[in-house]
Amino acid sequence: MTSVFGPYAHAIAAMAGMGLLTLIMSPLSAMKKTRLGLAPGSSPEPDYSSATYRWHRAYGNAAESTGTFALVTGAAILAGGGAIWVNWLATLYLLSRIVLAIVHVRGIGKPDMSIRSFTYVFGWAMCVLLALTAIIAAF
Repeated sequence: MTSVFGPYAHAIAAMAGMGLLTLIMSPLSAMKKTRLGLAPGSSPEPDYSSATYRWHRAYGNAAESTGTFALVTGAAILAGGGAIWVNWLATLYLLSRIVLAIVHVRGIGKPDMSIRSFTYVFGWAMCVLLALTAIIAAF
């Protein structure tokens, strides 16, 4: 029996992948903060030269964007948006978030207007396109 969601397998896998990314980054970020003696839930000093701060921001950035990604991707799937587009956009979003996490953690580029900003905007644009796909498909 084929699932009605089968054509969207890549988009669904991308949503699961984004969930895994945040689930993996959460304890790694927490361990780094614990090593500095920070209390649970606290934030390290905002200093991009600090690996702990970069991990904290990488995790926070991923966690902040996961809800929006799940909403627009889920909406595009439920509205019956073109499966090829939904799958590509969701997959590209996940790839951009993986790259962004690596950029954050490794401290590549400047904090602003560098590869970090451009990678973020690319993922953001994928979410905008997924939202538009959902809206168009809904009507």
